[in-house]
Amino acid sequence: MENVQTKKTVLVTGGTGFLGIHTVLQLLQQGYHVKTTLRSIAKKELIVKALKEGGVTDFSNLTLIEADLTSDRNWEEAVKGCEYVLHVASPFPAQDPKDEDELIIPARDGALRVLKASRDAGVKRVVLTSSFAAVGYSRDAKNHVFTEKDWTDLDAPLPAYIKSKTVAEKSAWEFIEKEGNGLELAVINPVGIFGPVIGGITSASLDIAVSGILNGSMDKTPPFTMGVVDVRDVADLHIKAMLYPEANGERFIATSDVVMSFYDVAELFKKERPQYTFEIKELEPISKEFYKAMSNQKAKTILNWIPRSHDEALLASADSLMGKS
Repeated sequence: MENVQTKKTVLVTGGTGFLGIHTVLQLLQQGYHVKTTLRSIAKKELIVKALKEGGVTDFSNLTLIEADLTSDRNWEEAVKGCEYVLHVASPFPAQDPKDEDELIIPARDGALRVLKASRDAGVKRVVLTSSFAAVGYSRDAKNHVFTEKDWTDLDAPLPAYIKSKTVAEKSAWEFIEKEGNGLELAVINPVGIFGPVIGGITSASLDIAVSGILNGSMDKTPPFTMGVVDVRDVADLHIKAMLYPEANGERFIATSDVVMSFYDVAELFKKERPQYTFEIKELEPISKEFYKAMSNQKAKTILNWIPRSHDEALLASADSLMGKS
């Protein structure tokens, strides 16, 4: 890998997001010069607070740039001098918008905006955060193990978020093929991202599946399951995909080894953190037919990625949200 003395400059889009802040933290800890974008520079203190909480004391290698995925403003400045770009920023709504284009267009156009700016600036590689949403929907999951070869079918009836991630990733690969001019691309497809909260920066997955269970607002088990992955491991996978030559042109599912229902999560908290569970509602188990199987072998094999367990990721979420270290 790279020598600390020759560490490059990396742009991380969306530094105020849950995955974004953990990615910035790991890069700074590894000695990189890091640029990160935020939609409003007024949120600067949010990033600084979170990084301090993560142990950063020297901010001389960090540059904050105001840039929005819906505008061309400042993207040329953001990518200037960068060897790598980790495009992490993407909208994740609490509920589907009335018009799916409210999500699809910013996700697609934002990814293309970052790719074009990266190409024009001579960036070596972009690592795009896609989602398992672009992999594992619209085909029968029975007796099927989802891998990176699978794609969500855009002709199927899909929620706007799932469609937006699929459209954005497909558009990115098409851009690289037709207009990339040698720009390298790797894609990470995470499942539900959990793990420790720093600086109060959470995610939709955390708010729904952890806070919702712990505070009792989740009162029935939705009829689906989710993969679970720790945010620290997803950040690590982005950095590995940035550095490993073998990652170029590949996509990688980021998940631990187990798929869970909300009932399973509630039972884990009851067993391992009974002190948090006085608000938890009694949830019902769901049929095994809802459990999707997915493989993380590609990331493990090609990138030597070793994810934490689903239990560790979820318990770290609960501990940080409940004020425990």
